[in-house]
Amino acid sequence: MMDWTDRHCRFFHRLITRRAWLYTEMVTTGALLHGDVARHLDHDPFEHPLALQIGGSEPADLAKAAQLGQRWGYQEINLNCGCPSERVQRGAFGACLMAEPTLVAEGVKAMCDSVDLPISVKHRIGLDRDEGTDMLTDFVGQVHEAGCRLFIVHARNAWLQGLSPKQNREVPPLRYGVVHQLKKDFPNARFVLNGGLQNLADIERHAADLDGGMVGRSAYHNPWILSRWDDWLIQRENTGMASVQGEGSSMAGTAILDRDAVELSMVEYMTDPKRSAGAHWYSIARHILGLRHGMPGARLWRQVWSDHRLKHLDARQVHLLAQQALHRHGNPSHAF
Repeated sequence: MMDWTDRHCRFFHRLITRRAWLYTEMVTTGALLHGDVARHLDHDPFEHPLALQIGGSEPADLAKAAQLGQRWGYQEINLNCGCPSERVQRGAFGACLMAEPTLVAEGVKAMCDSVDLPISVKHRIGLDRDEGTDMLTDFVGQVHEAGCRLFIVHARNAWLQGLSPKQNREVPPLRYGVVHQLKKDFPNARFVLNGGLQNLADIERHAADLDGGMVGRSAYHNPWILSRWDDWLIQRENTGMASVQGEGSSMAGTAILDRDAVELSMVEYMTDPKRSAGAHWYSIARHILGLRHGMPGARLWRQVWSDHRLKHLDARQVHLLAQQALHRHGNPSHAF
């Protein structure tokens, strides 16, 4: 989700769900250690509970990056061992690290020793076309022994050659059973399922045996699916079925369950230079375009918010134009 789940996106999603964990886009250790740290790590406390996802392979660098994440107020550090892009491979991190479990374990231990935050690892179930699980079991075993207790598992292999990142999310077959077996093999670890999950119903199918689900692009393109998550998470907590997404969350207040109210809150955010870090409303608005996914008038509403010819206007004026386009269709804001 690089270049997608920035701070503006996360603020928007937090309006709709208060209990689900949010994850940052991946930030490399090099960017944190040699770049503008504040630009990468600044965020609004409203985004909590929030995990910082980092990419890297050198244990010392990972430890320093984790320390920065703790200093900036993040509540979990997540190491990406699942991204298959060639750019990431050239940096010797991402999915290719699954072939180096000892190095990953050393990195996890270095982070565990340097911060008080939980360390999680996001990874695939294998590499290329090899559908055996010996490498996966060895990887999880070494990393778990090093101190990782939470594994976020994309239930596909990563094909490091011949497929684009998009194809790597679609072509390698989903094998959910492999993740379920990991939970049986490592009952003291927590496993969150990723890959192919489109909505709450998909998560529920695995909820009895696993510890949670991670939804990426589906939640981005149709964010209103998040509006049902808080009630579900509360129900799981009340029945003693701890959910990774809800665990540790003590957000004050409740999510906004009215699309018009969410849109208005985002307009207020866009016009608050302190909270929006001075970003222009147009660069923020791209994240809300799925708010009215599948509803009458949504296309015209999106056209208003994405019209570059309106960039000179104030966000409040654009909001008025978008509402006018929407309500010409008599669109009820509360529809699902």
